[in-house]
Amino acid sequence: MIRLLALRNLTLKPWRTLFLLFGFSMGVAVMIVLLSIGEALLDQSKDEKLVGGGSITVLPEGVDIEVLKTGGLGGLFFSIDHARFVHRQLLAAPRLSDVVTAAAPQIEGKLVYLRTADGRERPVRASADIPSLTAAVGAGPTLVRGAWADDSLDRRWRSPTAVELRNDIDHFHQPPREVAGDPSWAEWHYFNVITPDRRQWAFVSFIVAGAVGDSSGRWGGQLLVTLHEQGRPARRFTSVAPASSVRYSVTDADLRIGDASVTVLPDGRYAVRGNAREDRSGAPLALDLIVSPAPGAYFPGAALTNGVVSGYVVPALRADASGSICVARACTRYDGVQAYHDHNWGVWRGVTWEWGAARAGQYTFLYGRVEPPDSVAAAQPLFVYLVDSSGFLALFRPRRIEYVDARTTTVNGNSIRTPSTARMVDVRGDDTLQISLVIEDASASDTRAGMAERGDALAARRLTRPYFVQMKGVATISGRIRGTPLTGSGAGFFETYR
Repeated sequence: MIRLLALRNLTLKPWRTLFLLFGFSMGVAVMIVLLSIGEALLDQSKDEKLVGGGSITVLPEGVDIEVLKTGGLGGLFFSIDHARFVHRQLLAAPRLSDVVTAAAPQIEGKLVYLRTADGRERPVRASADIPSLTAAVGAGPTLVRGAWADDSLDRRWRSPTAVELRNDIDHFHQPPREVAGDPSWAEWHYFNVITPDRRQWAFVSFIVAGAVGDSSGRWGGQLLVTLHEQGRPARRFTSVAPASSVRYSVTDADLRIGDASVTVLPDGRYAVRGNAREDRSGAPLALDLIVSPAPGAYFPGAALTNGVVSGYVVPALRADASGSICVARACTRYDGVQAYHDHNWGVWRGVTWEWGAARAGQYTFLYGRVEPPDSVAAAQPLFVYLVDSSGFLALFRPRRIEYVDARTTTVNGNSIRTPSTARMVDVRGDDTLQISLVIEDASASDTRAGMAERGDALAARRLTRPYFVQMKGVATISGRIRGTPLTGSGAGFFETYR
């Protein structure tokens, strides 16, 4: 009967019948495709190479899963930059303890080459993990024999001591091959301190510059200290040492320039000491400070290689300082005052930047942007890096910083306009941030004079904006992160070019 009805319907209304048959066929085909995709997703969810035993796998944005699994060209050198920072300050941070039980870094099936004693190379697959962390996510192997536990390097990776962390991120660098012998290479430790009333502050730079490492000795070191007092001209003190009197290391953060030194103490604090003389009067200066970084308040670093070789790390974004800075017999003593420390390196010919760091109540933020000499007219977005007492909190990318140049600053008899206020705004999903700066004091240096303040090693830089402006002021933040309102204000230092 059904066949007869179908035949009669096809005879009487052939087009409608064919259309219905086509629709039914398409429905069946779509269902087959969906079932196949579902089965593939289920198989991938059980793939130990992809999951590694945990519930969530963290990968860089844009990585192709199949390329990663098969070890194709795009996955050959796959890595997560600053993986230790991502683990300690994001995935395993106390802030996320309500949603993350455990996190474990793993390398699965990486292609490496094993060279045998007879000189032949064999391609092999290698995997790696940290035993204690892998066990915490329930992905530990079943041991047949032997031990499977963290060694000293595993322990240093997952939970370095304060001094180990400083040495890992704050050590010095050899100039890479592409800039070896370049006289514009410079690397430096930078510190600043400010009194509680914001009336006095100091900038301290330990600079190694020139053709560093060159056997001809065409490089050296300098201790540069500038003392500032509200409404008065800055005083500049320097001490220069030849290459033979400079000691730096690519494995630790300690630095010696003549009798001046930066030393990381066993508890992770910095001992900052040195002697210099004022450029104009010859008055002696004695520097003796202990800088104590706040736990977790650091920026792990960033490096540029696209036409400009440079790097930047902030081991002490929020810190306190105690000690003294004495000029002749007059000493300014510090007891737990606000301090900051960063470390820069690279080739700085023609490079300018926007930079600032400030406390804002319980929060501390860092913002910046490096502009190479051949950068396009449209400036790249800034970054704003925000921390609190638990460490890293958020990252924002404002498109611009809006200055109001209502101040006048004199440089070598020339008057230039410098900022009086500034403002940055960004929205990242449900998170918002606004930063307002009120400038209380500004000083400027002509970078064409050489050895300008923050480490420039060349005299005639030929910048379109040659005046390097350093500012002191008050920063105020507002906004919302993860539903929590942001509010706070405090002292900070900011830099730009004019």
